[in-house]
Amino acid sequence: MTATQTTQDRAVDLPCGMEPDPKPVPGCAHCDHLAHNRDRARANGDGSGVSDCNVRLARHFKDVHA
Repeated sequence: MTATQTTQDRAVDLPCGMEPDPKPVPGCAHCDHLAHNRDRARANGDGSGVSDCNVRLARHFKDVHA
């Protein structure tokens, strides 16, 4: 019987830099709502929720404010 390799050969290089959070546009209620939800998700340790809010805020900015 031959031994089966159960580990990878080399380490995986992952990018270290993370993009900053999108900034809400002052005076936009929808931006403020998304930023508030992001802050609440971050405070609760919900990284997935933070990411979701960032995606929604970036899309909103592109669709409405760009």
